[in-house]
Amino acid sequence: MTVKEIAERCGFAVACGGDGLERAVTGVFCCDLLSWAMGRAPADSAWITVMGNVNAVAVAVLADTACLVLAEDAVMDDAGLQKAQAQGVAVLRTALPSFDAGLAVHTALAAEGV
Repeated sequence: MTVKEIAERCGFAVACGGDGLERAVTGVFCCDLLSWAMGRAPADSAWITVMGNVNAVAVAVLADTACLVLAEDAVMDDAGLQKAQAQGVAVLRTALPSFDAGLAVHTALAAEGV
């Protein structure tokens, strides 16, 4: 399932996409501590966080996550959006709390047998 399909099925808004929307998602990871996510976020996962800045984008690139999903109406600052576009990182947004956003992604993936 692609990032774009996750966004559509879960009702997430696309804040930044480009080619990153076509990336495959194979799991979900919820965490707001950047140093924790850096070492533990699985590659190709949808990373759910409220951290909307350039450092979160850097961690997404380092951990090779499929996308960033900003929960609880968190927003990505302008520098973060510019970096995400430059790095090809898709950024999605939702009003859902982190747990509920992660559950929505998990449910969508499970429905597809992922």
